[in-house]
This record gives sequence, structure tokens and C-alpha cells, in this order.
Amino acid sequence: MSQTIHRSVAWVFRALLPIVTTFRMLIQDRFALWGLSIFGVFIIVAIIAPWIAPYDPFAPMMTETGRLMRLAPPSSDHWLGTTAFGNDVLSQLIMGSRVALRVGLVAALAVGFISTLVGVISGYFGGIIDDILMRMTDVALSIPTLPFAIVAVGLLGPSVDNIILVITLLFWRNGARIIRSVVLTERERVFVKWARAAGASHLHIILKHILPNILRVVFLWVTMSVAFAVLTEASLSFLGLGDPSITSWGQMLNTAFASGALRSAWWWVAPPSLMLIALISSLYLIGRAYEEQTNPRLKDHS
Repeated sequence: MSQTIHRSVAWVFRALLPIVTTFRMLIQDRFALWGLSIFGVFIIVAIIAPWIAPYDPFAPMMTETGRLMRLAPPSSDHWLGTTAFGNDVLSQLIMGSRVALRVGLVAALAVGFISTLVGVISGYFGGIIDDILMRMTDVALSIPTLPFAIVAVGLLGPSVDNIILVITLLFWRNGARIIRSVVLTERERVFVKWARAAGASHLHIILKHILPNILRVVFLWVTMSVAFAVLTEASLSFLGLGDPSITSWGQMLNTAFASGALRSAWWWVAPPSLMLIALISSLYLIGRAYEEQTNPRLKDHS
């Protein structure tokens, strides 16, 4: 029993070690530190959103005389004003962070897993397996992103889960190509040939010699996939394909546009736009710093 627990603890430690090492490496770069700080704030806000949102995001705010508080500018009671339907903008902004991070993180992990699986299998085995997988990837790459997303979400129904599914189906293809190209180089390394000559299994070579050396590319692709997923969800919600039962930043912009207040009610339009910019910028800073820290040639020229 104790040996089983010891092996389990050792396995968890080995699994978390690359994450801890990556984090320690990132905090040494000031750009990554800014990116991590901003991204960390978004995560904290998303977790505690139900407790810090001052009002129900869909509750209509009323004046003392019982009239609907439409397009009220920022005040002490409503820091970011209200919408054309009397909803508190700050509450919608806070709750919208949950949708952005849920879509971004879940879709990015799914995209990263599929891209890595297809890229590693295709690049490592080559031959007919490589031909089949890459032809499938070519077909997927020929599908236009936004039109496909609009049609797919329209047919499946406007929900966060369907948006995540569509994003996963759209963005694995580019990552598979990128990861495959790296695996093609890694499989020709001397230590891989030695391991193969020593009788190591394909699974052992992939897990012990290929994956550790392509983690840099996988991490970068997952980081960028979070940004792609957030932007795609915001775009679909802005087009009216978001889940109407929840609040998201793209849906806030869609409602503002549909109500004709896109130019007049700046307090309704600017906050979700700035939040999207801040979240995407933080991911760019993290990815940029990680690439420089893991690639000495980029670090020397920065």
C-alpha cells in the first residue's frame, strides 16, 4: 500500500515538475510577469464572480420613482452605468469573464491535445499514417473558419458547449501541422535512434524522448489557442450566436449594437472591448516571453 502511494506521489511530482519549471522560468521575464499577473487577475475574478458582482446581470435597475434606469451613465451606485435594458454593466462585465475563460481554457486544452496527438503520430510514424493524417488535415484547413463556425453553431444551437466544440474542430488543424514539423526533426536525433536500437517501444520513445522536446511548441500553441478561442467566442456572440441565457463580452457588444447605443453609451461598449484586449495581450506577453526563454537565438536578438 505504501509503495502504491509512493509511486502515485512520484508520478504527480513528475507531472507537475514541467509546470513548476515553466512558471519559475516565466517569472524571470518582466513581460511574462505582467502577462501572468493580468491573466491571474482574470482567473481570480472569474472564480469569485458570483460573489463580487454587485447585481444580477439580467436584473433591470429601477429608479426611485419606479422607472427603468435606461442608459444611465456611471455613478456611485452603478460604476459602469447601465444598458439600454437597465442592466448593470459592471455585473455583466464581471460575469462575462467566466465565459471567456471557460471557452478559452477548455477549447485550448482540447485543441492542444488533438493537435499534439495528430502531430506526434503523423510525424513519428510517417509513411501511410502520415499521408492519411495530413490529407485529413489538408481537408480541414480548406474549411473557411468564420463561415463554418456560423453554420455549425447555427445548426447545433447557441450554447457555450457548442461553441467550444466548433472551436476545437476548427483550430486543431494548424497545430497538428506545426507539431508534426517539429517531431520530424526530433525523431532523427541520435538519442532517439539509440533508444530504437536498444529495443525501446514506440510509446516509450514518444513519451520519454519526443514529447519532452516538443513541449515548448505545444505550450506556445496552447497559449495562442486560448486567445483564438476567446476571440472566436466573442465574434460569434457579437453576431448573435452566443448563448442568450448567459452574459459574455461579445454578447454585450452585440446587444449594444442592436440597441443602437454602440456610439453613444461608451460605458457599455468600452469595458468589454478593453477586457478582450487586456486578456489577449496578456496571453501574447506570456507566449512571447516563453519563446524567448526557451530559444536562445531569439533571446540574444531581443
